[in-house]
Amino acid sequence: MITFETAAFECETGNYHTFCPISCVAWLHQKIEDSFFSVIGTKTCGYFLQNALGVMILAEPRYATAELEEGDISAQLNDQEELERLCLQIKRDRNPSVIVWIGTCTTEIIKMDLEGIAPKLESQLEIPIVVARANGSDYAFTQGEDTVLAAMTHRCPEYDYSATNSDKKKEQGRFQESILTSRKSNNHALVPFGSLPSIVASQLNLELRRQSIHVSGWLPSQRYAELPALGKGVCVCGVNPFLSRTATTLMRRRGCQLIGAPFPIGPDGTRAWIEKICSVFSVKPQGLEERETYIWKSLKDYVAVVTGKSIFFMGDNLLEVSIARFLIRCGMIVYEIGIPYMDKRYQAAELLLLQNTCKKMRVPMPRIVEKPDNYSQVQRMHELGPNLAVTGMAHANPLEARGIDTKWSVEFTFAQIHGSTNARDVLELVTRPLRRNDDSLLDWSNLSRQIIEA
Repeated sequence: MITFETAAFECETGNYHTFCPISCVAWLHQKIEDSFFSVIGTKTCGYFLQNALGVMILAEPRYATAELEEGDISAQLNDQEELERLCLQIKRDRNPSVIVWIGTCTTEIIKMDLEGIAPKLESQLEIPIVVARANGSDYAFTQGEDTVLAAMTHRCPEYDYSATNSDKKKEQGRFQESILTSRKSNNHALVPFGSLPSIVASQLNLELRRQSIHVSGWLPSQRYAELPALGKGVCVCGVNPFLSRTATTLMRRRGCQLIGAPFPIGPDGTRAWIEKICSVFSVKPQGLEERETYIWKSLKDYVAVVTGKSIFFMGDNLLEVSIARFLIRCGMIVYEIGIPYMDKRYQAAELLLLQNTCKKMRVPMPRIVEKPDNYSQVQRMHELGPNLAVTGMAHANPLEARGIDTKWSVEFTFAQIHGSTNARDVLELVTRPLRRNDDSLLDWSNLSRQIIEA
């Protein structure tokens, strides 16, 4: 007899077996197009960025590593003078609209006062300087974005909740028409937060516009000057599970109302995300059930491949619960969800949707392990024998050598997986190793052609 219990959480003693959070520079410098990211660290930080992000060197990236030498660490050099010299060079060569200083483990250890130095240089250079501390000892790699966005919330303009419509047009600029349209029906503005490719953000904007809900801006925005107004009367809703610090800052420091919704990954998650926003804005959703049904029909060939297959998440990028929930809805068996860090309040709606999905699919709730110990996980994998393990890059080859098919979790971080229309990309990543090692699925080219023709 199948029982449907609530989520059972366990916490082990493993360290964060993930990339360093300074890797958030990889996607943030592309999202904020007029920015420059300066990572203040050692040669190790520079080598990491070179190796992890080296494929983008020829694209004139807007990031660099300020390498701390022995003189910096032993306090023989003046921190402010050295950073001033570097920022002047950045201004001369790139002239960005904002400079983001990414503090590292080393700046934490030597107690470098980045927050004290930044305002002095900011007034001197006349360029905003945002300080974010991406300490690799404390955070998983996707939480680097959380740190940057939490720091950037303080730079967003104040939303004037009591202003008249005519005053708002003068003050709010290009986003004002959508803000005013939203205020006519609910007296609130909507700001989703989380870094997504512009095309994915536009897709979610369109989904909300179909429900007569207008987005007044995104955090982060494509350009620093277009950061959304925040304050009382602004509703904010996250699109990624690793942004709990940003959510807390938006509520406590800026007085925004947080919409606790599941995350828009998969047709089921996207529908639940939109429905929750509609409920807050007193809007009756229209056509969501029909649209979700249409998307599931378009995914039936992929779903046929994964149905009945088992998967094990070792824990790396904090997207594990959302992806596992979507795959359970596709018919997969999830043995364990490892996750480096779990904010149960911020992910409460996602966990409830996971529980309801398990009930709907008539499967037991998977085991959720926070801060998992990799040695114990490998032992459990040998006992359970999953068809696929989603893991960090460091463990992929050893697991493959032991006969366990793997998928790098970092690929989900960089792929476009949000929104209903991108559910196919998630299933493509999951099914690729299954197709590679399953003789009955080798003729995938014909199946892909049939999907395109359909």
